[in-house]
Amino acid sequence: MGRPYLIAEMGVNFYDTARVMGITPLEAAKLYIDRAAEVGIDCAKFQSYKADTIVSRNSPAYWDTTKEPTGTQYELFLKFDHFGEAEYRELCDYTHAKGMDFTSTPFDYASADYLTGMVDFYKISSSDLSNLPFIRYIGAKGKPVYMSVGAAFLSEVDEAVRALKEAGCRDIVLFHCVLSYPTVPEDANLRVIETLKRDFPDVRVGFSDHVAPDDTMMTLATAYLLGAEVLEKHFTLDKTLPGNDHYHAGDPEDFAKAIRNFEWIDRVLGSPEKTVLPCELIPRREARRSLVLTRDMKSGEVIREEDLMPKRPGTGISPKYADIVIGRCVTRDLPEDTILKWDMI
Repeated sequence: MGRPYLIAEMGVNFYDTARVMGITPLEAAKLYIDRAAEVGIDCAKFQSYKADTIVSRNSPAYWDTTKEPTGTQYELFLKFDHFGEAEYRELCDYTHAKGMDFTSTPFDYASADYLTGMVDFYKISSSDLSNLPFIRYIGAKGKPVYMSVGAAFLSEVDEAVRALKEAGCRDIVLFHCVLSYPTVPEDANLRVIETLKRDFPDVRVGFSDHVAPDDTMMTLATAYLLGAEVLEKHFTLDKTLPGNDHYHAGDPEDFAKAIRNFEWIDRVLGSPEKTVLPCELIPRREARRSLVLTRDMKSGEVIREEDLMPKRPGTGISPKYADIVIGRCVTRDLPEDTILKWDMI
C-alpha cells in the first residue's frame, strides 16, 4: 500500500498556544510546523477566513459547548481571523523550508485567490460541499483539490465532483468525514471509505478524522487498512487546552504513533503474491508429511494401502502420490517406519 499522505490540520489551535505561552500567533504557528516536521508529517494545513465573510452574526454554535463555550459561530471565528496573505506567505515559505507541503482551506474568494501561489493543493471544507460556484472557482485554478464530504448525501458528493471536473480539475481527493466535533467512534462509519472508492474509482479517497485520539491511534490505522490514501487530523501541542479543536486533535506523539502504525501495517501486509517464502523452506520440509511404512517389508513385497501412513518430515514421497505407490514392490528390505523414497520402490 505505501504509507498514507498525512496532513496535520493546524486550523487555528496555535492561537490558544500563543496565548498560554505568551508568544505571537505567528510564532506559535511556526512552533506547530516545527513539531509536525520533527514527527514526519507530510503537510501542514491552515484555515483562511474572515468572520464577516464566512458566517452571519447570529449563526448558532454546532460544536460541544462544554468544551468550547462560545455561543455563536461569528464570535468564535472573530477570535481567529487575524491572519491574511502576508502571514500565510510567511507560513508557506517556513513550511516548505521544513520539507513539508503547505495548504490552507479558503473560505472565501479572496482567500482562494491569494493562496493560489502558495498551496500545493486546495482543501475544500465539508461546509462548502453544496457551494458549487465556489467549488468550480477553485477547480479552475489548476491545482489538485482535496475535498471533505461530511454531512452529505452521496448525490451531493457526486454533484461536487462533477463541478470540479467541469472546471477542469482532474486531481481530486475525497475525504470521508463526519461533521461532528468530536466524532464518537460509533459515528465514524469508516466503511464509507470503501463506498467512496467504489463509487468514485477515478479519484483518490482519504479520511479527515474528528474522533478523539485513543491510546493506539486505531482510528487512523483502520482508515488506512480500508484504503484511505490521505489522512488528515487536527494537530495541537496540548490536548488539554480549552478551545474548539484541541479536544479531538492529536498531539505530536499521537501523530508519531500513527506513523509507526502505518509502517507496521505495511510491514505485515507485505506482498499479495502467494508463494513459499525463504523463511518457510525448512519448516515446509520438516512439517509436511511423507509416506512411511507401518511394518517391516522384504524386497519384492507389494505395498498395500494399510502398509502406508503419512508422517512427518516431508523429505520422502508425498502422500499425494499414494495411489502411484500402492501396488508397487519394494526394491530392498525396509524396516518399519521407513520414510519411502522413489528409489525404494
